[in-house]
Amino acid sequence: MPRQNFRVGVEPPDSRLVEAPPQIRPDDNDKPQPGDYYCCCWLNTQATTMAGGLTRFRHLGRTSAHRQALLRNLVTSLVKNESIHTTWHKAKEAQRLAEKLITLAKRNNETARRSAQGILYTPDRLMPKLFGELRERYADRPGGYTRVLRTETKNPFDQSQSAILELVDGPADLRFTVTAAAVARDRELGKEHNDLTERNMKKVTQFRKGGVVAFEEMVQKVQELNLTGSATEQEEKEPFWKRVAPPPKDYLRPWISHKFLRKPKDREDTA
Repeated sequence: MPRQNFRVGVEPPDSRLVEAPPQIRPDDNDKPQPGDYYCCCWLNTQATTMAGGLTRFRHLGRTSAHRQALLRNLVTSLVKNESIHTTWHKAKEAQRLAEKLITLAKRNNETARRSAQGILYTPDRLMPKLFGELRERYADRPGGYTRVLRTETKNPFDQSQSAILELVDGPADLRFTVTAAAVARDRELGKEHNDLTERNMKKVTQFRKGGVVAFEEMVQKVQELNLTGSATEQEEKEPFWKRVAPPPKDYLRPWISHKFLRKPKDREDTA
């Protein structure tokens, strides 16, 4: 906002400019007289502070062309594999472009096809899938075609926030599988589902075609694995840290930490 001055005693175009914060108001002995100018520098400071949070998108530390190329590459991989693992900030920006791409597929006209070709790097391979399988999958869904799930750091060196960007109601839907595993565990232990499990069950079956039947099949597959029972029996016999044999110590590389490994028997005897 440009610097604005106004005469005292004359109402400015915006009456909000007259009121100033208490800390910069003049003393009673130094009041401005009619005809003097009063500068609203505090308003410029407020506008600068508020403008710092009005960013329209994440720049990702790249130029405009590099950023667009990065997002197109991520969305192309998402349509091809239906699930990608990247940083959280890249996933949130690629999610916006992916939602727009699927919306174009649902329109299914010549203008939408030309726009989708400008986004995908390999339109000759992915256009049939986009305007065929994905369009039919999300025909009844009003929105929310993608999901971002936070994960552990992908790169242990920079410790950046990582996430999984996936298409919902697809074969790589992670929430569908995890919710089925939670339901199978509750049924095996004879427990009631909590509120979070109930909400996830509704989310993964509401717009999926044959969602209830597919969800029950997944629950049956998890129950056949008997993950809870086998793990409980082994833990009762012997703890996990005793069942796993530690790797042998490499004396040629002493800089590797071995504080969690067992000592060899010959070294224990000598000690």
